Amino acid sequence: MITAWVKGLIRHRTGRLLAALAGVALAVALIAALGSFLTASKATMTQRALRSVAVDWQVQVQPGAAPDTVLSLVRKTPGTQTALPVGYAHTTGFSAQAHGSTQTTGPGIALGLPDGYRNRFPDEIRTLAGSPTGVLLAQQTASNLHAAPGDTITIGLPGVGRRQVTVNAVVDLPQADSLFQTVGAPSQSQPTAPPDNVVLLPAAQFVALTRGATATTTQIHVARDHSHLPTDPAAAFTTVTGAAHNLEAHSAGTALVGDNVGAALDSARQDALYAQVLFLFLGVPGAVLAAALTAAVASAGGDRRRQEQGLLRLRGLRPGQITALAAVEAALIGLLGGLLGLGGAALTGHLAFGAASFGAGSATWPLWYGVAFALGTAVAAGAVLVPALRDLRTVTVADTRKQNSPRRTPWWMRYGLDVVLLAGSWLVFRASSGNQYALVLAPEGVPTISVSYWAFLGPVLLWIGAALLVWRLTLLALDHGRPALTRLARPLTGNLAGTTAATLSRRSRTLARSVVLLALAVSFAVSTAVFNATYRQQAEVDARLTNGADVTVTEPPGAHIPPNAATTLKVSGVRHVEPLQHRFAYVGSDLQDLYGVRPDTVTRATSLQDAYFAGGTANQLMHSLAQRPDNLLVSEETVHDFQLRPGDTVNLRIQDARTKALRTVPFHYAGVVKEFPTAPKDSFFVANASYITRTTGSDAVGAFLVDMGGSRQQQVAAQLRRQLGSSATVTDLTRTRGTVGTSLTSVDLAGLTRIELAFAVLLAAGAGGLVLALGLAERRRTFAIATVLGATKRQLRGMVLTEALLLAATGLAAGALIGWALSQMLVKVLTGVFDPPPATLAVPGVYLALTGLAAVTAVLAAALNGIRSSRRPAVEELRDM
Repeated sequence: MITAWVKGLIRHRTGRLLAALAGVALAVALIAALGSFLTASKATMTQRALRSVAVDWQVQVQPGAAPDTVLSLVRKTPGTQTALPVGYAHTTGFSAQAHGSTQTTGPGIALGLPDGYRNRFPDEIRTLAGSPTGVLLAQQTASNLHAAPGDTITIGLPGVGRRQVTVNAVVDLPQADSLFQTVGAPSQSQPTAPPDNVVLLPAAQFVALTRGATATTTQIHVARDHSHLPTDPAAAFTTVTGAAHNLEAHSAGTALVGDNVGAALDSARQDALYAQVLFLFLGVPGAVLAAALTAAVASAGGDRRRQEQGLLRLRGLRPGQITALAAVEAALIGLLGGLLGLGGAALTGHLAFGAASFGAGSATWPLWYGVAFALGTAVAAGAVLVPALRDLRTVTVADTRKQNSPRRTPWWMRYGLDVVLLAGSWLVFRASSGNQYALVLAPEGVPTISVSYWAFLGPVLLWIGAALLVWRLTLLALDHGRPALTRLARPLTGNLAGTTAATLSRRSRTLARSVVLLALAVSFAVSTAVFNATYRQQAEVDARLTNGADVTVTEPPGAHIPPNAATTLKVSGVRHVEPLQHRFAYVGSDLQDLYGVRPDTVTRATSLQDAYFAGGTANQLMHSLAQRPDNLLVSEETVHDFQLRPGDTVNLRIQDARTKALRTVPFHYAGVVKEFPTAPKDSFFVANASYITRTTGSDAVGAFLVDMGGSRQQQVAAQLRRQLGSSATVTDLTRTRGTVGTSLTSVDLAGLTRIELAFAVLLAAGAGGLVLALGLAERRRTFAIATVLGATKRQLRGMVLTEALLLAATGLAAGALIGWALSQMLVKVLTGVFDPPPATLAVPGVYLALTGLAAVTAVLAAALNGIRSSRRPAVEELRDM
């Protein structure tokens, strides 16, 4: 009996089975793909965090402890690959003879590096000029002393006096912040910047020079084995910090661990949690939508299934046997749909990422595939088996023979659940988008991190509430708008316009369900696409803010480079070079960065958005600096701390280039600057460069912003590096994009959304086409009767097209509105993902147009198929019924 039933389903209900299989396959493929991608993303974040660290641990030997004892302990610690002692000595200053004059610097640091240090820690030091060994002078120190390889410099050491060394090379220290950290101090107590003056000495020479000197310490620099670390950043952070604490406990107070790798993983674990949040925000709705599509496909033949069930009961089948037949159908859909979905996920992985695993480990991606398959089976059971069981309990054989059951108003409409959900969504959104609200809470150094999952309620309630509201409005329009429907149908159906309107009104529930499903699919596509486009837009904005322009040439502190040096940077491909002053100024006792700009030309090399400012647009505030040179743009924090009002006088103390003393320079507060190219994230000032030059006696430029129109950035940067050598630092936008982003950026959020956008198009097409096609197939009897009563082929075609166009227009319009609201809410709630927060949303018009076109094409294809089916002779159609 079961075999005969299955054969009958395949032979006579092929379309319904295939549609249900497609719905299950979409749900399974989406969950398997996104789950595997999420796991691979976390592993990528962990690996990137580990690669970003040059020295894993800096173990500070405490006063009174023997360095050799601590070194032995560190080397015996499980997981230690390399441990080398490094000497630190504070200096009173450096001096050098250059071009007949003596150049001096302030206090600095001398390091003693053992043999093999650069081979064991290759990312800590980068040679700019000279040999890789010997006495290495930091780039900024070399610039301050006007020293080069082969020159002799003098080092002042407290308690010893002055010692001379010959420079072998000029080097860059890419990770100077961690190299010169205060080990054991909290982040707020760390130095604001690494020392300006640094010399690196061979260990033997360091010992000889510092013998008898005071203020010397020893650190043990350690490289750890990361091969056995968990792939999840949070778990890896817990493992690494636990090992560091274990070493401190075993040292009995003789050692303090500066855990650089733990600090890197500390940041990555927050990004991993944001990736998980994005998975829930952007991925789960797609899976829910695919499940709803499967349920809608199954319910499209609900009346037919109930009639078949009634016929089986009349022929003597027991409820248990009928349940078994429904279970077989659900199992068939779940099994085949699940396998098809897993195949789709594997194909997606191969096409987009080169592997079915999406880059995840061999132990994790099969688990996601298994979970997705189980969920697909559950969806099939919920769509097919559960309704069958419900009908067995509540529907009699007599009920199955009724063509039109009495309709009752859904309970949620009677109680206004849609309005309640929308009001709740607005309240949650207001609470979760406040200035002090944090979606992801990851206190620095604390092993546990948390997500405020209740913030999910805002988008979830909006999605459900908006869907129910669309359902309510569609039902009201179809039930009570028959005159308007008649007028809309007349151009296509002629004399059957009234009949068409009556048919639409009678089928209002089915049509409303189709409209809601299409609207939800379109809103999913819109919100996902807008979020992705906005994220990419802000990632580009962040890179431009950090780098300043396509290429930026940063001069070393203390160098006096005039603005006319810009002409030497105009190599092939350069459109404009803009000088940017960078000084430091005291406001009260607070030292802040001061940037001098040429208001009339600065925008020729960099982008200034209105969102970077308050109190006026970017153009207005630049114009105010040009009109009144003593105007000053101040950071929001400074405005609040000093209670400034527009027009207030702000006295800044800036170093006078002629006397080297601080002098008071009056400015007038003209507006707020929140972000500015090359500026730090916290407090700074922006002023007119000509006014700074006039009041300080120096037109020295801090950086040159080089514009090439967005092309040939790396080539021009390489050419300028060869031209300038070690005298300046050249950075390009292309390289900055890969370094400024968080580890969330490193996994390429486009990979996540690329999967979702592809499925969103399929869901939109399925929601629009499959449900309509099945609904039209179930109405073959209606079309046959209309033909017998005299309806022409043109009128039947008009009836079908009227329903299709009404579904497409209403569903697309409602979906666009819901998608816009969801996009606004998602971007606001997920503000922590964006840096800086967006002023406006980015709308990917081409993709949205393609999604709409796919939905309309699917609807019209279903309509045309229904029209073709209606051409079958009515007598044959009625006989088959």
